Amino acid sequence: MTIPIKQIKLRRLSMQLKNPFTTSFGTFRDKEFLILEAIDEVGNRGFGESVAFASPWYSEETVQTSAHILEDFLIEPIKNHGITHPDDLAALFSHIKGNNMAKSVIEGAIWDLYAKRRNESLAQALGGTQQEIEVGVSLGIKPTVKDLLTTIEQQLEEGYKRIKIKIEPGWDVDVLREVRAHFPDMPMMADANSAYTLDDVDHLKKLDDLDLMMIEQPLAHDDIVDHAQLQASMDTPICLDESIHSLADARKAIQLGSCQIINIKIGRVGGLTESKRIHDYCREQGVPVWCGGMLEAGVGRAHNIALTTLPQFTLPGDTASSSLYWEEDIINPEVVAKNGMIQVPDKPGIGYDIDDHALDKWTTATKTFDF
Repeated sequence: MTIPIKQIKLRRLSMQLKNPFTTSFGTFRDKEFLILEAIDEVGNRGFGESVAFASPWYSEETVQTSAHILEDFLIEPIKNHGITHPDDLAALFSHIKGNNMAKSVIEGAIWDLYAKRRNESLAQALGGTQQEIEVGVSLGIKPTVKDLLTTIEQQLEEGYKRIKIKIEPGWDVDVLREVRAHFPDMPMMADANSAYTLDDVDHLKKLDDLDLMMIEQPLAHDDIVDHAQLQASMDTPICLDESIHSLADARKAIQLGSCQIINIKIGRVGGLTESKRIHDYCREQGVPVWCGGMLEAGVGRAHNIALTTLPQFTLPGDTASSSLYWEEDIINPEVVAKNGMIQVPDKPGIGYDIDDHALDKWTTATKTFDF
């Protein structure tokens, strides 16, 4: 049966982060992003969130380019083709190259709407099996090591299951050594966001002494070949993030030996359908996966939670409590992690109500598309 979409609303929001978040490619003090709402004939509302940043630091996509692709290329085809299942969108959008984050925001809204129409949770609609998920926390580069140690202590007291630490040249091995000295048993990983090259192999091999869970994306954002060479030189498992945009990328990386772990980000791979495909292949190959974060607000965070209920998500993801990042989120209740665990909501769709007052408060522009 066709999903009868009657209207789509595309909002641009700007929300201020509680604290600056610094990575090897920049510092974020606020988050500009898109929320897309798909409404059916009886008023059910499905929501998707874009994870593109305002600047092309993480990927070539931005908030502006995502809005352009949605308005000019993605929304119109849905008017002219009956959608019976969210999986249909992959074929419908296949002629549009790239722009995965734009595709993901509209696909996410239709997945949410589809689940609500079936009166089941998004986790159930995806085939999820877990009622609670383990989560870790991602920590940006701090002004001093002392600041980092203090923040880690706070997050461990909150019960997070692993600590991810952003690194870059000059803020890496010595910093992590000091962290390990203070927290000898803490599950810890490093995230480089493509800050290194093969010239740094000898330096990166020093991480092998620190008992890291993994190092995430040490080399170029579009590379899988050099990562294979680096992985052959290191004991520490490499996890690929920016390099994986599709099931095909995941298959090639695993076959080449470029990584031992894959971070699945819904927006980066084009949506929940492709995320499921990558998950299923990694399960067949025995490769652990986890769900990375993109400083999402509540809608994106809820989608991450639902995806993480699939069985091969065996490592804690980045989906920490809303309050770690935002003074006020756009969902009610906010996402809450207790002792490093999030209870998966069983309400229909994403499982969280939209706080319309907060949504309107943070909205800077809206466009409506009637079907």
